[in-house]
Amino acid sequence: MTAFKEGDPTTIARLYGRSVGKKLRTKQQGLVDNLLPKISVPAEGPVTSAVLFGDAPGHGRPLHFEIGFGGGEHLAYRADLLPDHGFIGAEPFVNGVAQALTHIEEQRLANVRLHHGDALEVLARIPDGALTMLYLLHPDPWPKARHAKRRMMNDGPVRLMAQKMKPGGEFRFGTDHAVYLRHALMVMQRHTDLFEWVVEKPADWQVRPSGWPETRYEHKARTVYGHEVWYFRFRRKAYWQAPSIC
Repeated sequence: MTAFKEGDPTTIARLYGRSVGKKLRTKQQGLVDNLLPKISVPAEGPVTSAVLFGDAPGHGRPLHFEIGFGGGEHLAYRADLLPDHGFIGAEPFVNGVAQALTHIEEQRLANVRLHHGDALEVLARIPDGALTMLYLLHPDPWPKARHAKRRMMNDGPVRLMAQKMKPGGEFRFGTDHAVYLRHALMVMQRHTDLFEWVVEKPADWQVRPSGWPETRYEHKARTVYGHEVWYFRFRRKAYWQAPSIC
């Protein structure tokens, strides 16, 4: 990974692989062609609640951001649960975008905006301190050691996430991959100045918290492959400013 510069996504390597899978069904293609342009995050400029939802300046709704939303089950569940909040989801895989659009249409969710592409590019355009919650659930583990730099849980992306979250905001991370688990905790341990792990007992990371739905991916990992799943909640610490020197 190249050197990280705050707020500059070009210094972070592309962290995902292929973006196209099975051919879309006719209805899915119709949603991609017709609904996606209406609810897409703008290609340029700041990503704010005013731009996305037309909120009045100073009266923006709480914003949530999901990095790599898969099929969109979690994103749709949270958006339906919190209709007064705004949800941004980014996913490079077009089949996942099509599935999310199906949820959005069927549930009539007006508080979701999607980006088909790189999550970090959008994240960099969100104003600092604007996010109330950020989600990274079952990201690609890139299990080979030589690919570790492509993992989303690395120093550059984690600092960018922290930069965009408000003090007290919550970062939720979930994985069923033991190697990625160890790597992620090692990375987060280096950033205890930015995040506090919300944990008191083992059940806090072994049992899915309330308001955190099981996705199809997680269900398959648990029931088909017999994987254990881990759930982590990190709270963004208050911003710190160096004292001025007279």
